[in-house]
Amino acid sequence: MSDGLNSNQSKPPNCARFVTTQWTRVLQARGESPDALTALSELCAAYYSPVFAFICGKVRDSDIGRDLTQEFFMRLLSRRGIDTVKRERGRFRSFLLGAVKHFLADYHEHSRRLKRGGGRVMEPIEVQTDTSPGLEIADEKTASAEREFDRRWGLTLLDRALTTLAAEHTVAGTSNLFEALKPWLTGDTEDLSQAETAGKLGMNEGAVKVAIHRLRRRFRDLIKTEIAQTLNDEAQVEDEMHCLLEALV
Repeated sequence: MSDGLNSNQSKPPNCARFVTTQWTRVLQARGESPDALTALSELCAAYYSPVFAFICGKVRDSDIGRDLTQEFFMRLLSRRGIDTVKRERGRFRSFLLGAVKHFLADYHEHSRRLKRGGGRVMEPIEVQTDTSPGLEIADEKTASAEREFDRRWGLTLLDRALTTLAAEHTVAGTSNLFEALKPWLTGDTEDLSQAETAGKLGMNEGAVKVAIHRLRRRFRDLIKTEIAQTLNDEAQVEDEMHCLLEALV
């Protein structure tokens, strides 16, 4: 084709219907079943960065933050608290933020008790829901950490979608085209022009415009697919997408 895209890329799959997502698999399988734990582990690995950013925003020490983040995920993946999540509620983003808030609240209480000469075993992480986010610590530091959590979450989604898109072009043998047009996805086009890019690619400018349009459409579809992996309801995809893109502004 004149724009360098093959027929499969010009007709991206319909993202209105998603296969069973990772978070839905967690909610359906529950507990310590292999499927539930595998799905939860994959989600936790993908969204490590937002949790690390939130914890660092609270403790203000990256080394302590890294240790606490590792402890949080280790405890989360070894507990059966997932059994308490209600199926009719459930954005993984809300679940994870509620769980890490509970973890930090318990950590701070545990630290205070140790300073007073007492001690107790830290409680298991409790799963929270969209409508019951757990113990809230109403201060400016928490609000700032939550904003950074959402920002990192959004950046993670974009990065995962971009990585998938790059892989698709590698398989299709059009990596050069993707790398040339990627700035129109990432916003790094200040010193670029479509006419000059077209010349470098041996294409006309109209074909480049079409290729960019298709690339953006495919990128948006992949972002929606990534978002769907963290939801229990397809109807929430557009709302979640809007919220997360707002967090990046």
